[in-house]
Amino acid sequence: MISIVIPSYNEEGNVSHTAEVVIRIMEKNNIPFELVFVNDGSSDGTWGRLEAMALKDERIVAVNFSRNFGKEAAIFAGLETARGDAVVLMDCDLQHPPETIVEMYKIWKNNDIDVVEGRKSDRGKENKAYRGMSLLFYKLIKKTSGLDMDAASDFKLLDRRAVDALLRMPERLTFFRAMSSWVGFKTEKVYFEVAEREVGESKWTTRQLIKFAINNITSFTSAPMQIVTVFGVLTFIVSVILGISTIVQKILGESDAGFPTVIILQLLTSSIIMFSLGIIGYYISKIYEEIKNRPRYIIRDVVRKNDRGEL
Repeated sequence: MISIVIPSYNEEGNVSHTAEVVIRIMEKNNIPFELVFVNDGSSDGTWGRLEAMALKDERIVAVNFSRNFGKEAAIFAGLETARGDAVVLMDCDLQHPPETIVEMYKIWKNNDIDVVEGRKSDRGKENKAYRGMSLLFYKLIKKTSGLDMDAASDFKLLDRRAVDALLRMPERLTFFRAMSSWVGFKTEKVYFEVAEREVGESKWTTRQLIKFAINNITSFTSAPMQIVTVFGVLTFIVSVILGISTIVQKILGESDAGFPTVIILQLLTSSIIMFSLGIIGYYISKIYEEIKNRPRYIIRDVVRKNDRGEL
């Protein structure tokens, strides 16, 4: 059996249709499955619909957070709830085509493969600025961590061994897309075209995407900390050059009145120091979040109907 985990946030108009489409495709291909919907503290009627679906169909499991904890938390809650021999992660808006799950399933079942990763062959309708920032983000991750995440997505199938390896990782601040690559295992890639949303709009704002990128870069790599060292070296080089220039001008009697060089140097070093302290402070805040050791999420309700019609 495979478990299909679907994080849902304010997807009242999508959850029923998504379940119908996925169920139809799984039944058509004789694939044993369960659907695990995780309601990430939605403010609309998403939970009411999920609860009704789970009460009606024993193949649907509904998990309800006590509040909004974010997509990463919803993913890991789904992984912990899933009972399948393999787990598929997909979005609730059907931009991850459910037909690709069949291809993933066949690759996993017929080969010695632990992870089947969905890669975007077409990113769909994205504006140029968003596309450019995405490419820059993945290039930075690749350069600092060695993980090739170009065109990667959360849409993937994980064997139970890979799922258990992920669940053993203790950090609170998670980046599933990178962590699922970091754990290794035998991986195969499949390509898909990003479909258009049928209902509603994306819940991601520009501000949230920027915050998401910063959080994930700092959670998965220490590369920004190295910027402090680079700035220190550059400042030293500039200081030596300006110092030599000032001494030469003094000897030749060509030095200007006042100390413009000193003022410029002070402004430069002060700005670099403040920027560096900001980077260090951000990492300290991450350490603070980790050492509190709070749970990644809090589950308020789980609705799972068994084969006897009981909850």
